[in-house]
Amino acid sequence: MGYELFVSLRYLRAKRKQTFISVISFISIAGVTLGVAALIVVLAVMTGFHDGVRQQILGNVPHVVLQRHGSGLAGQEQIVKEIRSLSPYVVDVAPFVSREAMLLARQNVAAVNVKGIAPGHKVLAQEFVSQGGIPVGELLFDKKEGRPGIVVSTDTATTLGVAIGDTINVIPPDFTITPFGMIPKLKPFKIVAISTTGSSILDNFVAYVALDEAQRFFGLGDKVSGIEIDVDRFDHARPVASLVRQEYGYPYLTRSWEDLFGSFLAALKLEKLGLFIVLGIIVLVAAFNIATTLIMVVMEKTKDIAVLRSLGATSRSILKIFLFEGLIIGVVGTGLGTVIGLLLAKNADPIIKGIENQFHIKLFDKNVYGMEHFPSVVHSSDVIAVVVVALLISLFATLYPAWHAARMDPAEALRYE
Repeated sequence: MGYELFVSLRYLRAKRKQTFISVISFISIAGVTLGVAALIVVLAVMTGFHDGVRQQILGNVPHVVLQRHGSGLAGQEQIVKEIRSLSPYVVDVAPFVSREAMLLARQNVAAVNVKGIAPGHKVLAQEFVSQGGIPVGELLFDKKEGRPGIVVSTDTATTLGVAIGDTINVIPPDFTITPFGMIPKLKPFKIVAISTTGSSILDNFVAYVALDEAQRFFGLGDKVSGIEIDVDRFDHARPVASLVRQEYGYPYLTRSWEDLFGSFLAALKLEKLGLFIVLGIIVLVAAFNIATTLIMVVMEKTKDIAVLRSLGATSRSILKIFLFEGLIIGVVGTGLGTVIGLLLAKNADPIIKGIENQFHIKLFDKNVYGMEHFPSVVHSSDVIAVVVVALLISLFATLYPAWHAARMDPAEALRYE
């Protein structure tokens, strides 16, 4: 260990008459610790909320959608085969029918998007309440039933006042012209299942029916509204959409989930950046404490600095002594803050629940946010960014006091001693 580091450690352990400097050093470490811990926790919570909202939006929303301008899409079987071979990122391709409609039951009305899906669609994997616990896929595509089946959300069923097994009338935006005027088209459907926890905030406004039934009901023949493309990861949607766009130009329209909802998620990212900057000011304030501590140490150790210079210590060595002292404060504070922040971020949900149970208050309402657990996701890149920023701020805070000590003239320092 070089003598510069040894002297730095000795200066941190102040003597009795220099207790105030030691207290300031402790406050500096505590300030960096709190700033770093707050940054890590807030970034983890913001990342958790971002991922949770994205999952709510994209729970059953396709990652990429291919549609046709002005009309339905025909020849979907061939298109599905071609899209599957475009990229290894593609995990599922399925045609769908989607139209706005009104649901009528017990003199109650609800506006929904009636979506026709094929067997094996990913929406069928979520939780449902169904007749006799039979899988939803079997009930929805059962051709033996007299009336076609329909799946609605809990909110829609509550609005209509219906339960499983009840009949509801579906009214599309089509009218039949008769001698008595325009009469809306109407068809009864039987509720075969109700979704219990929609994985998407959009699912509350969707009712699912069999694909072929939707084609007949909306008069599309063998056409569909479009083709859904799911990829293995959310961030692969854009490159896959680009490939599909190159393969299918006008009059086809290709959109990824980022094209549809990217602006909303970008706002969440901007909010995360804003919080990073605001909370970074806490570390900056702690850095001023580091600078104050070092300036006081330099003033207190003027005689010691002069003696060291007289014994042959170079300006570079004096500079290193005080740089090491500031960096020790920064490293200790950053290390403690990182450990505390990671512990809090990793255990955010049980901590919130413990506080709620202890003080009988509600801090996180699952019904409001649509999430089962308090969101907190730690990304290593965020932690590294916080650590690097904290250490850089600590380093810059030590530069002026260390530079001032290195420029000190030993003769002037000892003149009045």
